[in-house]
Amino acid sequence: MTPRELTLELPQLTLAAQSWGDQALPPLLAVHGWLDNAASFSTLAPLLAERFHVVAIDLPGHGRSAHRPPGGWYHYVEYLADLQAAAAALGWSRYSLLGHSLGGATASIFAAAQPEAVETLLLIESLGPLTAAPEAALEQLRRGLSQRAGFAAKALRVFGAPAEAVRARMLANDLSEAAATALVERGLAAVAGGWSWSSDARLTLASPLRYTEAQIRNILAGISAPTLVLLAAPATSYLPDAMMQARAACVRDIVVQHLPGNHHLHLENAAPVAAAIHAFCERLR
Repeated sequence: MTPRELTLELPQLTLAAQSWGDQALPPLLAVHGWLDNAASFSTLAPLLAERFHVVAIDLPGHGRSAHRPPGGWYHYVEYLADLQAAAAALGWSRYSLLGHSLGGATASIFAAAQPEAVETLLLIESLGPLTAAPEAALEQLRRGLSQRAGFAAKALRVFGAPAEAVRARMLANDLSEAAATALVERGLAAVAGGWSWSSDARLTLASPLRYTEAQIRNILAGISAPTLVLLAAPATSYLPDAMMQARAACVRDIVVQHLPGNHHLHLENAAPVAAAIHAFCERLR
């Protein structure tokens, strides 16, 4: 199924997006992970299109979306306003959210903050953002400010051909060639001498602020939407079982399921992910 290309004019910037499925179906906003793009859902969305009208956005600074203005941050909290504005641009007042990794962290916080807007919450390899211990707050702030102050528009790596970028992405994220190709095709821009990443280099700067684990658990307790969390088995190192179990215990109506695969399990092997989502949604009928 070939996706439709969309452009969403937000008050703060312009987002690119892709959509699948009949617009009369229940709406589902899909949000990708860090340094990924809407193509992260290129294999999963067609399998969900019988149930949902799926719109997958390129977050600001990613894929084909605009970058934030000079001086702006890419703290994940800023993405909350982007989700809100994207839904408004689509004319949606109530919808489901599907998020992977950073997109899932954003979606879970958004669902807690805006419970009236979120019908169902579907998370892949995520339930809340990365956190830091209280005693690490000062060092995190200093690191973020230092990196921002020292940032200059650095020259991104130039690839002679897209295939070189695909190989680089395969090595960086342990992706198959097909999965890496999907992300790279939407994440490259033609430059002098070849091809370079279209993503904003500021995305790699350290965040100046992180919530504590206690704060995140209190926020997650505000989620009222039925929630499905799909986690890779074996567990990803930065999503340890104990932490995820403690977070899941904060959400009133939640199902946690483990599927064989890596961090991009929805892109590498979409069929089991789609089956789990369909089964979860059937339970809600």
